Amino acid sequence: MINNLQDTTTLHNGVKMPRFGLGVYLVEEGPELENAVKTAIKHGYRSIDTAAIYGNEEGVGRGISAGLKEAGITREELFVTSKLWNADLGYESALAAYETSLKKLNLDYLDLYLIHWPVKGKFKEAWRALESIYKDGRVKAIGVSNFQIHHIDELDSVIKPMVNQVEYHPMLTQKELHHYCKEQGIQLEAWAPLMQGQLLDHPVIKEIADRYNKSIAQVIIRWDLQNGVVTIPKSTKESRIVENAAVFNFELTQEDMNLIDSLNENRRVGPDPDNFDF
Repeated sequence: MINNLQDTTTLHNGVKMPRFGLGVYLVEEGPELENAVKTAIKHGYRSIDTAAIYGNEEGVGRGISAGLKEAGITREELFVTSKLWNADLGYESALAAYETSLKKLNLDYLDLYLIHWPVKGKFKEAWRALESIYKDGRVKAIGVSNFQIHHIDELDSVIKPMVNQVEYHPMLTQKELHHYCKEQGIQLEAWAPLMQGQLLDHPVIKEIADRYNKSIAQVIIRWDLQNGVVTIPKSTKESRIVENAAVFNFELTQEDMNLIDSLNENRRVGPDPDNFDF
């Protein structure tokens, strides 16, 4: 049973990663962003996920700094993720992009650095750069995002990704990929766990939520966690940040887990990793 917000999963290199965190996709620089990060930390979140392309690393950095101070915790107690954008997928450019992200976040190291998208013919070179940052002890863990099985196989590397962050929700359960990652010891992580809000009035999930006296969002997040998937729902409102995290005092039955699984339609809200043009 996953008992609290600080519960972690152990990555294949021994690093502990919180099973639950705050995502900040599409949250613009400014007080709202800084406040969301600070608020999440105050309410016990220990994982923050951003990316170079979000254009908000500086604000996230300020939110982290204020949040640590207010919560009276150390940097080591927080797990911070950022991602390498497609334009920087060369070896030297990836090394430089990592330094840029650190500078913007005002941090000495990241806990996790991911290749954001598997751009054909480019991601292997970038992976070599991430391996080198990792071997130098400058980052705690490295991984990928939006990689399908064949992309991971293509890396053909001594160091396997520790994490694969993909679109994952009841309409896109990615069973085959999930099974493969488990076999390889790669932790699956969900982005758009609530399908960018599109599942918040789903009748089947609503019926389950009513039975547990929980919100649809809470039921979906709980489903993620019970499936062993790390999840990072996005929110900027304090009430929602608190509500999203109130998922540790109930457990879905196997029957309900199966029912949610059965909603899969292989439907994406984001780009197809095998067919994108950016």
